[in-house]
Amino acid sequence: MTAKLILGKEVSEEIYGELRQRIDALKARGVTPGLAVVLVGEDPASQVYVRKKGEMCESLGMKSVTVRMPAETTQEELMAKVDELNNDPTIHGFLVQLPLPSHLDEEQVINAISPSKDVDCFHPTNVGRVLIGNPDFLPATPAGVQQMIIRSGIETSGKHVVVIGRSNIVGKPMAAMMLQRGLGADSTVTVVHSRTKDLPSITRQADILIVAIGKPRFVTPDMVKDGAVVIDVGTNRIEDPTHPKGSRLVGDVDFEAVKDKVSAITPVPGGVGPMTICMLMANAVKAAERASERC
Repeated sequence: MTAKLILGKEVSEEIYGELRQRIDALKARGVTPGLAVVLVGEDPASQVYVRKKGEMCESLGMKSVTVRMPAETTQEELMAKVDELNNDPTIHGFLVQLPLPSHLDEEQVINAISPSKDVDCFHPTNVGRVLIGNPDFLPATPAGVQQMIIRSGIETSGKHVVVIGRSNIVGKPMAAMMLQRGLGADSTVTVVHSRTKDLPSITRQADILIVAIGKPRFVTPDMVKDGAVVIDVGTNRIEDPTHPKGSRLVGDVDFEAVKDKVSAITPVPGGVGPMTICMLMANAVKAAERASERC
């Protein structure tokens, strides 16, 4: 069996084309979508991610603001910045890049972001709306996974979806989204995690296996049903002396071992990764559209 490769770059480019049309329509009404990112400290991975967000904003013709704050920023200073962005009419959506330095209270920060500008979809109000199937925004990575499934022509209605992982960022919202009525959903969903007994016996039942557990090459062929669709959300850096950098990225799925057993699979890198920023941009555009409707 030759698996179909589901590539995030191809799917994201299609979505970016649609977003550019929506951005042009907003600009014709005098509205330029604005996205701000608050970066506290010098975390290297966060800096790379924030830079990529800014570059994509600019390529789409959106307003991009990066607020850099030192690692020693106090809770009060950060909360004041959140309040400022909540009240800035030129910023339609914003996020505070996580993780924050350990002395800062992430939950307090997330709760302070206006739900109408919460493009990361971390605020409890937006999380709840996802659960009941009436979202303002969808969390970026799960939304990206769902778009990859939809745009690859993979049927989900009545299918058994197994999600490996129960994080608030991917696992839980992914399960909630696949349960809803509608396109790219209507699935029977099982969530498995580190405390699940005989986990492989459950993953082998999956028509669609979505893996977000953060363990390199965790999923092996004996855990996958013949002909299943496998979506690998994991990004893990492992040592590789043969690589110029001495390391390389792999997913949570043993790609080389699994790919000949399944009907479709996402590679790492090149799979889900590009979709996260893409869907963040989609949320920012949606926030601008909602704001323009309220004017």
